[in-house]
Amino acid sequence: MSDQAPIVVVDVGLGNLRSVERALRAALVAEGMAPERVRCASDPGALREAAALVMPGQGAFGDCATALHRHGGALAKAVGAHLADDRPYLGICLGLQVLFESSEEAGGAHGLGVFRGSVRRFRDGMTDARGARLKVPHMGWNQVLPTEDSAAAWLGRAHWYYFVHSYFVAPEEPSLGCVAGETDHGGRFVSAVARGRLWAVQFHPEKSQAAGIGLLRAFVRGLP
Repeated sequence: MSDQAPIVVVDVGLGNLRSVERALRAALVAEGMAPERVRCASDPGALREAAALVMPGQGAFGDCATALHRHGGALAKAVGAHLADDRPYLGICLGLQVLFESSEEAGGAHGLGVFRGSVRRFRDGMTDARGARLKVPHMGWNQVLPTEDSAAAWLGRAHWYYFVHSYFVAPEEPSLGCVAGETDHGGRFVSAVARGRLWAVQFHPEKSQAAGIGLLRAFVRGLP
């Protein structure tokens, strides 16, 4: 077991924890680092001791928000303290969406409110540039276009990543500056955000083959 502070994959009872854990371990090995540093945990104390948090999620916004705010919001407070200290955080899918205030998917459920804005559903009846009907959920490979050079350093210039989602984040002022990447599906939507050592993406790096491992390598490379 590595004696360095762990990389904690946050377990809120949703999603593909083990595939994220395996992908992170592969990224660590590729960077010459100890794969044993990654662990899954749902204990707020473990989150407070982490060098980095990775928040994955496949499921509903309401379920994720409920888990974070359960027991007096212990998990939400631990994540919030981690972010307030500007320690590394990687949000994946729901791990991105829950950074915002609310979601059309779950009226009355509250996210972490790190960024101003909401999570919205793709509208029905969308078409592409050729007039072909687009499906919801948005599922499959699509390009992520970074909004600035600093984002391109970890997202790539126009890499293809794997998406599975029906909802997307819609930042409001003053959080528009967090946008790091955009993708087209019936129009541009925000597919990545960043602030300091916080990165969060709508796609799934653990399902995105070489591009996904490259992003995870960039994330672990900057860890203390």
